[in-house]
Amino acid sequence: MRERIQQALQWWSRRQSIKLFWEAEIIRDSLLQECFTIRRGLDLLVQDNLDSSSPQMQAYLQKIDDFHLALVKLSDRLCPTPIQQSLPLSIECLLETFLESSPHLYYQIDLPLYWQTEESTERSLLILRILEELFIIIIPEICIPVSVYINLKNQKNRQSLVIKITYPDISTLMLYASLPELKYLRDSFQVLISGKCHYSRQSLSLSCIFSW
Repeated sequence: MRERIQQALQWWSRRQSIKLFWEAEIIRDSLLQECFTIRRGLDLLVQDNLDSSSPQMQAYLQKIDDFHLALVKLSDRLCPTPIQQSLPLSIECLLETFLESSPHLYYQIDLPLYWQTEESTERSLLILRILEELFIIIIPEICIPVSVYINLKNQKNRQSLVIKITYPDISTLMLYASLPELKYLRDSFQVLISGKCHYSRQSLSLSCIFSW
């Protein structure tokens, strides 16, 4: 048992470290380079005494807007803005990011409009990270049509999150349902959140049930 928990936490730590590494690479190789390009271009425009309505100036203003949007997306990936007020809204924001890169994904959400719990921002962020890792594990990267159902409930002093993904055929279901990463994720959740997690299969669907 101890060895299994140790492996799960090592897996979790490694996944989060890799994620932070790639975010840092985006900052260094993309955002910082773009910032330098914009600054250098504006310096040259000032030297040429171009007015704000010139095509060159408008192009750089658009670059600044794009740069700002990229920073907003980076900030939301690291810590979503609504996480302190609403876990359901944060889940919707996370799902939107996956839909951008997964046009083959069909989804249905059943999230409460009102959400009030005593859980901390740290716990909410951990739950969101668990869900993000789950999406990465069970949603195919290739264009296989799959559907996802998400249900979040708050009943008395117990919250539950159910994710049900339906695959096009049994072979695809068995492939993803047997991934060892699912066991690591389950054990990580149970240790980090002090909650419970289990998986079940029915027909062509894999259900992942988290409660805390």
